[in-house]
Amino acid sequence: MPLSGLEHRGVLFVLSSPSGAGKSTIARRLQASDPDIAVSVSVTTRPPRPGEVDGVDYHFVDVPRFKEMVANGELMEWAHVFDNRYGTPRAPVEKMLAEGRDVLFDIDWQGAQQLYQQAGGDVVRVFILPPSMAELGRRLRGRGTDDEAVIEGRMARAAAEISHWDGYDYVLINQDVDACFAQVKTILDAERLRRSRQTGLIGFVRRLMIKGG
Repeated sequence: MPLSGLEHRGVLFVLSSPSGAGKSTIARRLQASDPDIAVSVSVTTRPPRPGEVDGVDYHFVDVPRFKEMVANGELMEWAHVFDNRYGTPRAPVEKMLAEGRDVLFDIDWQGAQQLYQQAGGDVVRVFILPPSMAELGRRLRGRGTDDEAVIEGRMARAAAEISHWDGYDYVLINQDVDACFAQVKTILDAERLRRSRQTGLIGFVRRLMIKGG
């Protein structure tokens, strides 16, 4: 139920960050704590990592199928990242919005830009920064999922990704994951209360203004 008690238009809530800065952790916590937000599961051509489940973490497809989805207009946005392709399937997002749910996106700056071009004012973009590049490297190595060459590539890309910080509505520094998560939740709650998103507000106010309403 919306905080105002009124119906509201769905928020397309985007979290972006350099790899290792914490967006996926915060996205999972937001999904677990908020029953009113649904997660957009991306399509990717990269192979699954240990423990990842097809259809839950990503939809894993091969390159020909991905290209077919692009050609058929099945993706709302897509991008090349680390020699792999990632994209957002259109149909599930439209279904979730039709059901009156907000939708959470864990995507990079290219995807955020494309999504904003399509959906404009319904998109809220949050960029998460690491407290330092040294800490980012420590977190990437602490995962234990990539070799040093891959980590160095992610570090090199991080600087390029950070340069797009000014294309976002909110920019947070993830010094402490609990504090950063609380800030993200505050942003989402506030955006749900925007006057322009509360579709039932006009009718409610008109009833208030009618004598005896």
